[in-house]
Amino acid sequence: MLLIVVLTIFADVTTASDIQPPTSSIPATYFGMHMHHLDKETPWPNVPVPEWRIWDAHVTWPDLEPHKGDWHFAKLDSYISMAQQHGTGVLLTLGQSPVWASARPPAPTAEPASMDDWRNYVKTVAQRYKGRIQAYEIWNEPNLPPFWSGTTDQMLALTKEAAQIIHSVDPAALVVSPSVTATYGTPWLEEFLKKGAAQYVDVIGYHFYVTPKPPEDLVPFIQKVRQIMTENGAGKKPLWNTETGWLEPSRFDSDEAAAAVLARSYILAWAAGVDRYYWYAWDNRKVTIKTTKEDNSTSTSAGQAFATIQQWLVGATMVSCSQSPEQTWTCQLSKSGQKEWVVWNPTRELKFTPPASWNVKNVTPLLQKTAPSGSNPNIGPVPMLFSSGS
Repeated sequence: MLLIVVLTIFADVTTASDIQPPTSSIPATYFGMHMHHLDKETPWPNVPVPEWRIWDAHVTWPDLEPHKGDWHFAKLDSYISMAQQHGTGVLLTLGQSPVWASARPPAPTAEPASMDDWRNYVKTVAQRYKGRIQAYEIWNEPNLPPFWSGTTDQMLALTKEAAQIIHSVDPAALVVSPSVTATYGTPWLEEFLKKGAAQYVDVIGYHFYVTPKPPEDLVPFIQKVRQIMTENGAGKKPLWNTETGWLEPSRFDSDEAAAAVLARSYILAWAAGVDRYYWYAWDNRKVTIKTTKEDNSTSTSAGQAFATIQQWLVGATMVSCSQSPEQTWTCQLSKSGQKEWVVWNPTRELKFTPPASWNVKNVTPLLQKTAPSGSNPNIGPVPMLFSSGS
């Protein structure tokens, strides 16, 4: 989880004419989620969760091997079993260091004092969960002192060793780079890639936090990271947003407003070139966009939006995503031979008249159970789906 929220935005929010969405259809695996307390406090979500990043769930190295050779796998075994039962893929974050292994005990942020201990840990986990964990992330937010106190070269060495072991033990498993966070993290990523990291990883991980900015600010941020990847030998690798939510000091006037931010985040991140997006978090009370109520079970409007936006996007190809001078966004989809358009305005409500060429037959709000009357309803921050006739 991002602990420090000090953002430097690269530039003014891009116009959507700059966005060229991927030509591939949007897979279910694009939609990821964090879940923290499934073993005690939280039932499995009542919405589809295709992918799960296991972090902040007490199963990193200090939890699995609190003393050298003393392994505790019961909780992680339970998590993996639940994921298998629900057909959910797993991304496991490997770092940090146990006290006994830390180069600067008791700091878990330090590199391991012995590379052999790191090798043994990675190999033990990869062998135990071969074929059941689909991806491994090397470390969480190494550009922040609360998570990493070593050098970039030391992180590169850990990445190289872990990648070689994981690829050897489980060739089907993906290795995700240490996930840098926030706009001020791009220099760390650039240095890491310049040192040759791209050759060891299958996926570039990043945490695209823009708190307290709106999700439209994701676009130039993602484009900047994509540019760094291209300039440093990683341009053809997938980019995963392995953690993003909205934290303090963000505030939302209503559950509907929070749900709108979640939905727009997933739409825009795909348009800008993110291949997978893990929301933070299903059952975390510290975030300002909560997907469940106090019982960690009943979905909020944002939790419902997580399910609805999957229904809208999975299997569709995003043809275009553009923003008008009035700041109205229109993202065109093609799905099963039918044209659809997701439309919203992040700043105000206004009457929207779809072009006659759209041949609109259905208008589906993100949250309301009944569609608005007519084919030219008011639009605002909450996206609406316009569908053409067959």
